[in-house]
Amino acid sequence: MNIPDCKHFNGYKPCFPGHNCLEQGCKEDSPMGVKILIINLDAMGDVLMTTAQLPLLKKKYPVSSIYWVTEKISSPLLENNPLLEQVFIYNFESLNILRNIHFDIAVNLDKSHKACAMLNSMHAAEKKGFGLDHDGKIIPVNSGAYYNYMLGLDDNLKFKVNRKTKQEYVAETLDLDYERLGYVFSLTDEEKKRASLLRKRYGFHKKELIVGFNTGCSTLFPNKKMRVDQHIHIIDRILKETDLKVILLGGPEDAERNNEIANAFPLEIISTPTNEGVRMGAVYESLADIIVTGDSFGMHLGIALEKYIVSWFGLSCWTEIDLYDNGVMFYPENLECAPCWKKTCPFNLECIDQINLDGMFNAVVRAAVEITLNRV
Repeated sequence: MNIPDCKHFNGYKPCFPGHNCLEQGCKEDSPMGVKILIINLDAMGDVLMTTAQLPLLKKKYPVSSIYWVTEKISSPLLENNPLLEQVFIYNFESLNILRNIHFDIAVNLDKSHKACAMLNSMHAAEKKGFGLDHDGKIIPVNSGAYYNYMLGLDDNLKFKVNRKTKQEYVAETLDLDYERLGYVFSLTDEEKKRASLLRKRYGFHKKELIVGFNTGCSTLFPNKKMRVDQHIHIIDRILKETDLKVILLGGPEDAERNNEIANAFPLEIISTPTNEGVRMGAVYESLADIIVTGDSFGMHLGIALEKYIVSWFGLSCWTEIDLYDNGVMFYPENLECAPCWKKTCPFNLECIDQINLDGMFNAVVRAAVEITLNRV
């Protein structure tokens, strides 16, 4: 039996109604080409950032099929992505299927034991990124992954020396020629309609500019977020000194914090729902023209949506982030301990105390002026 080498053929139903591919040949031949597997299970922001590599992969392998496996929480971020053949959620069923596919290239970008073990278990002519050695230790499996690997082992390299963005050293890990390309993420037509209806429901006029405050961060690194009083300080200035509208954004872990901030401005700002899932979170964030955020998933989502970003950093590495010339970063320039990537701080969070709140307010105002001028 001659099984077609075609993306449409799956072996259990006709590729096109009323057409038998085995007997009549391909109706619309779309070769599988180079089969590529991406293993990227970790933080949601990292998953979004990695999508910037997809156009580079397609450039190097024009005829290809790219598969991606990730955690369930991150899988919605890969929906409606035209460069992906299929998205697998990391579970036993997916692992069982993927172990029976022979890939040309399999890549693991996560330095976690389960992701590395998965790469080891895949059938692939080439493997890139990170795997496990015979002692269960994480190792780079290609020379391009070496710099990325050393960033995890050398604090001086990561915190003081490195000036490469994550997109740059991930491209190296994949043995790709780096180009400064944006994230690949888009709302569906239905989601865009929802955003339009929400704008009307919230009473925002077409020409009004909206500032979205992504107030929180993941529970893994709780000190990535500003204090509630700091958010209130900036929002208060925006409401008193500008005509900008304000919405609060975030996930379920941010609901209590957002309510506290919203209660300081009754009927003046809108706190968007935090429990409607990742895709609706993107819809709410799409309403904003300017996003004020820490180094969080909300920041990466704002970058993916091509919003102007006003972002602050403390414990994390600002040098690794690319705002694509559409934003400004605030970080502690003269604080020896930052960045540190510590979950708890022995110095009373000086990096958060030193955030330039007035500078962030001024950045919002400048961005609003620029956006307004560009719309004229």
